[in-house]
Amino acid sequence: MTVRIPKADVPAELKEAMAQRFASLPEPVEVLFNSPDVATANLEFSARVAGWHAADASLKSFAHMAVAAQIGCGWCLDAGYFQAQNEDLDLAKASQVPRWRESDVFSPLEREVLAYAEAVSATPPTVTDEQSASLLAQLGPAALVELTLFIGYANLATRSNVAYGITSQGYSDACEIPLAARPGGAARPESPAAA
Repeated sequence: MTVRIPKADVPAELKEAMAQRFASLPEPVEVLFNSPDVATANLEFSARVAGWHAADASLKSFAHMAVAAQIGCGWCLDAGYFQAQNEDLDLAKASQVPRWRESDVFSPLEREVLAYAEAVSATPPTVTDEQSASLLAQLGPAALVELTLFIGYANLATRSNVAYGITSQGYSDACEIPLAARPGGAARPESPAAA
């Protein structure tokens, strides 16, 4: 698949900062800079989202990857797994998110969060009172609010990337453990070489 919207020039200082963080400029940033106001607002909101700390970082990372797997955003799976490694999260678990139902590495709470991420992401959402009540009891109101909005933000990113035709950039290739295949899906996010 090719990117459906041309890549735009990105300010040099941002290119450098992104290259330090990701080793290459993320394609979503290049596409968004066709509208600098949109790109800047998205980067600012993304930074704010990253600064939220009421919910556990692993739970949020797994939730984002579950959304990416459900929506089919190879870029988010690829980058999310790479970020999990750089944030010292459990890579054995992170690698299994695309096939979390079949995997035995997740705790009951992690499974509930993964199911919740998918329920929030369904169209229309399929969140139940029981799911919310269970997570509220385990996480508390602040963390559940944060987790829910984090999942909403993950939907914004994943759905936009898929609409733009953005696929994997190969970030997860640097990870020691391969990313598991989603049942019935590709073994790894589509890399530029495979595209």
